[in-house]
Amino acid sequence: MNQRIKDIADAATRLFLQQGYAKTQISHIAKAVGVSVGTIYLDFTGKKEIMHFILKCTIDPSFVEREFERPITDDLFAGLDNEIITTFEKSGNDFASHLQGDLADYDFETLISDAFDILAQYAAGCLFIEKNQFEFKNLAQHYMVYRRQFLDSMMRYIKAFIDRGTVRPMEHLELSTTLIIEILSWWAMDIRYIAFETKDISMDLAKQVCMDNIVAAYKR
Repeated sequence: MNQRIKDIADAATRLFLQQGYAKTQISHIAKAVGVSVGTIYLDFTGKKEIMHFILKCTIDPSFVEREFERPITDDLFAGLDNEIITTFEKSGNDFASHLQGDLADYDFETLISDAFDILAQYAAGCLFIEKNQFEFKNLAQHYMVYRRQFLDSMMRYIKAFIDRGTVRPMEHLELSTTLIIEILSWWAMDIRYIAFETKDISMDLAKQVCMDNIVAAYKR
């Protein structure tokens, strides 16, 4: 049964994001789950394997449903860094794909919806890299490129909608776009894991709040 593995991964995710990977010990994870340290080692050979499991599940949510030979070892995650980098590249390219056309079948509401979905899907992995960038410099370097690409694509979309007359003009386009992304990020990512007071609300509700307010603020 994978429930205990899921519980360990969920507890470790919050600890890695809130207090950092380096400062988190197996004993902290065990306490958060409510099991002994020995029980953790029945499922994972160490903290690194738990971290890799979390990142793998971020890019492949169905991974957690597999049957695992326990304890889970790092052999299961060979090439994971390259998988994550490839996922960044594909996600960025997919998000920017509508820019290659005339945007006749794409609008501001759909843009905000798509951006929220991407941030929500990769929340744990993105936040992990952001909060632990000095321990994982290779991933952080590629992640920064992805973040810049995401911002640039958002700016190009919004500029096109402004030119079309469906979004109001913005005096500071880059800063306003950054603000929109930060709002989406807080509701899609931070509120679940690292906000001062995390809230257990559904992603559907979080998305609705973002859509209601961002669309109302910027749509013409």
